[in-house]
Amino acid sequence: MRHAKKPEPVDAIVVGLGATGATAAKVLSESGLKVVGFDRGPWLSAEDHYSGDELKFVNRNYLWPDPNLFPRTLRHDETSVAERFPFSPTPQLVGGGTNHWAGWVPRPRESDFVVRSLHGDIEGASLADWPIRYEHLEPYLTKVEWEFGISGIAGADKYEPFRSKGYPSEPLRPTRFGKRFYEACNKMGINGFPIPHAMVTNNHKGRDPFNTTSFWNQYGDPSTARSNTLTTFIPEAVATGNFELRSESFVREITVGADGRATGVIYIDPDGNEVAQEAAVVVLGLGAIESARLMLMSTSPQHPDGLGNSSGMVGKNATFHEYVSAVGLFDQEIDDPLYGWVGNYISGGTFEFYETDENRGHIGGCLISASQTCHPINWVFPGRPQWGQSLKDADRSYFNFAMKIGAILHDMPVESNRVDLDPTVKDAWGLPVARITHKPHSNDVAMSKWQVDKNAEILQVAGARKTIPVYLDRMTGNTCHQHGTARMGTDPSKTVLNEWCQSHDVDNLFVVDGSCFPTSTGVNPTLTMMANAWRVSEYIADVRSKGRDERITVA
Repeated sequence: MRHAKKPEPVDAIVVGLGATGATAAKVLSESGLKVVGFDRGPWLSAEDHYSGDELKFVNRNYLWPDPNLFPRTLRHDETSVAERFPFSPTPQLVGGGTNHWAGWVPRPRESDFVVRSLHGDIEGASLADWPIRYEHLEPYLTKVEWEFGISGIAGADKYEPFRSKGYPSEPLRPTRFGKRFYEACNKMGINGFPIPHAMVTNNHKGRDPFNTTSFWNQYGDPSTARSNTLTTFIPEAVATGNFELRSESFVREITVGADGRATGVIYIDPDGNEVAQEAAVVVLGLGAIESARLMLMSTSPQHPDGLGNSSGMVGKNATFHEYVSAVGLFDQEIDDPLYGWVGNYISGGTFEFYETDENRGHIGGCLISASQTCHPINWVFPGRPQWGQSLKDADRSYFNFAMKIGAILHDMPVESNRVDLDPTVKDAWGLPVARITHKPHSNDVAMSKWQVDKNAEILQVAGARKTIPVYLDRMTGNTCHQHGTARMGTDPSKTVLNEWCQSHDVDNLFVVDGSCFPTSTGVNPTLTMMANAWRVSEYIADVRSKGRDERITVA
């Protein structure tokens, strides 16, 4: 490995420039700190590289990690042999998962922060309360909604907790399948409402309104309608003059000094040089899988089991939000087409089934929403590949008359569900890859069964002639939602981070992605993660940099 000249030290390093890393880069650089940000993927121009090409984005993995360079392995219990599997991949480029996402950004609920207090110890699970509460995060949820650009309507969700401000953009218009969902909800007494979206419907900070297409989820956005950090927080950080972005730069180790504190990182630059970058603070935002992997790979005499891992808890309690659903097929002879390719990927949702109801046979619940079923080509491909007229006929007959109601499964944390280093499989640089071990808790299975059956019932009321349930079997990582591998809490023997997402062991190491979540919640996590990253970054800039040590006290 070649070694390049060591660059000048900076105030802060941010590793990973997706939702949370870009938020940290923006807040830290706008505060006046000198920041270097690393991403192992390229810094693409949306206008030049994005489109609605289904094969390019869905089947040929244009945005996704190359499985030959960055493989992962998966096993479903301790005794199984892990196999290569693309578990919970996130796009490998500046902007991370916000380049491909559908953009659901609902707020968490107050109950999400106190699950153990509400339910006690559940056999086989490792429930824990958060060291912060909803009211501590609320101001930052509002900041992200207004700075990032979120569309929605305050008060439409009758179960929404307190909010200090409405939304900067009006909600998206309902699609045809969304209208069917709302009609069924009204008949059943369910509070259906427009899910808040990371889309703008009016001019927001110079960005143009929403483009009515469903080619969003798994696709890049060639316009400025969708809120993603590539086109919002990253350029805002660069504009400060305090932020330097180094793309196609793979961070392989966090370095430490004789006192055990972080001194910076070692990364491999685009030319293959190994470079050491020093900084006063290191902030991780790679996602719960890769942040845990990097910490575990960063061994030293001071941290023989991995950086910040004196508790042995790095990588443990991993949760992943398996997406489950019921698909509804409507009668093309009597029904109007639903046109899943028009409007948006999702349209309408409800928190009606979010809080615990003991009659359901499980604790907790999750957000559900109506959406398009798939993509036009992949509706029949690759199982029954068709092209030309036969593909058009299949789409007109089935794709145009189908919808689904999906659920973000609020999976229970289990200590043995974890991320560690695979003992045999290496990446392209000869480093151990992340190995995921995961077996669903019985509560996950029960929640999946109950909720999918309820979703099928809603579809039937909406007029579906046939419903197809898709229950939880094994955790496949079919979302990019990752949490829990570096829990925050007040007990250093049981958690990895304190309430500021600051390592108990290494006071200048922070982890701002979903790794810090004690529990997964039942909502899409990105808004919560970005709000928390903003909160932590303000702490780094406004408190630690001034030599004070102020902390939140939770009653």
